[in-house]
Amino acid sequence: MTTFEKVITQLEQHQADYRVIEHEAIGQTDVISAIRGNELNQAAKAMVLEVTMPEGAEARYLLAIVPGDCKINFKSAARAIGGKKSSFATAEKAQELTQCVMGAVPPFSFDDRLALRVDSRLRDVGTLWFNAGLLERSVALDVNDYFRVIGDDCCAEIATPVTATA
Repeated sequence: MTTFEKVITQLEQHQADYRVIEHEAIGQTDVISAIRGNELNQAAKAMVLEVTMPEGAEARYLLAIVPGDCKINFKSAARAIGGKKSSFATAEKAQELTQCVMGAVPPFSFDDRLALRVDSRLRDVGTLWFNAGLLERSVALDVNDYFRVIGDDCCAEIATPVTATA
């Protein structure tokens, strides 16, 4: 089953309110948001992080979901799963854990090795927009349904708003 099929199956099983949008194959948050017509803060950016754990424990992996108008706070993201610090995972490891090309990763983890944390700012966006395992397909999902599917324990403050510069 493809990642897209897994996303749709999960949404159907939970009777979520969603719709699929087909578009150009674009994995850049600001560009695809303009094409889809959603506000940047409604876009779910997905990043795979490698997290350094305390006491020399083996590194863990985290799927961090932040609003499109924010950047990841690496230290806060690491702390959200009990780690000390984090950095981007290699592209190869991210693709192995998500079964997606970068830019197409949905805000769901289908691998037990990949913890999921979602920035709490996304709770209030109304509709969550994200690429759904494919660069050419997005999903618009009621945000309350999203949190009902993933559970409240996945919510954390892991992002920092990006400030505009003159």
